[in-house]
Amino acid sequence: MSEAPNSSPASTEAKVPAASKNDSHESAASTETAPVPAPFNQHVVAISLGILSAVLFLTVAGLWIKVNAQTTTILENKNRADQFGSDIGRMQMQMEEAKADSARLQTQVDDLRTRSDRLNTQLEKTRASAADLQIQLDKARAISNGFQSQMEDANVASIRRQGEVEVSKAQVTVMQTQLDDAKSDGVRLQAQLDDSRTNSAALQEKLGKAEATIAALPPARR
Repeated sequence: MSEAPNSSPASTEAKVPAASKNDSHESAASTETAPVPAPFNQHVVAISLGILSAVLFLTVAGLWIKVNAQTTTILENKNRADQFGSDIGRMQMQMEEAKADSARLQTQVDDLRTRSDRLNTQLEKTRASAADLQIQLDKARAISNGFQSQMEDANVASIRRQGEVEVSKAQVTVMQTQLDDAKSDGVRLQAQLDDSRTNSAALQEKLGKAEATIAALPPARR
């Protein structure tokens, strides 16, 4: 734009048509004072084009920055979506594992309850057996006490009846044998009762441990 040809008064005078000698001075004066529109318009156009180019550059740069920002936002959103999908998949796997653990714990609880019921049944049977043994022991003790009374009566009779000493001694011997047998039966029944009580205590302890194990288990998740 700066290379546009410069106009001079001489060239302007050359373009003016020939005039008379009287008007030559007036024509020269009017040519020197008249404005030159062509170079001014070229400068205005150049400035306008420069401003327009700057505006276009700034607009393109703004659009480019905006597109880059939108692209970055889209990529970030995609990464977040992928991460969220991965988290959902991991949570789904954890949920499935939790369900499997819950089912396994429920099975263990059911097994422990079954074992507890079985131990309760055995305990009740043992208690019933212990009660029967206690009744038998009481009967044996009653028989032993009867034999003891009979032996004492026999001893009294032997004292009173000196003549029947040998018979009384024989009776006493028989009663003593019966008494020994009764005492042996009483000792055996006592031992059975002690064993039954020991078994009952052991079963009671197992039952307590089973119930404690059930109570310590976490609640089954549905």
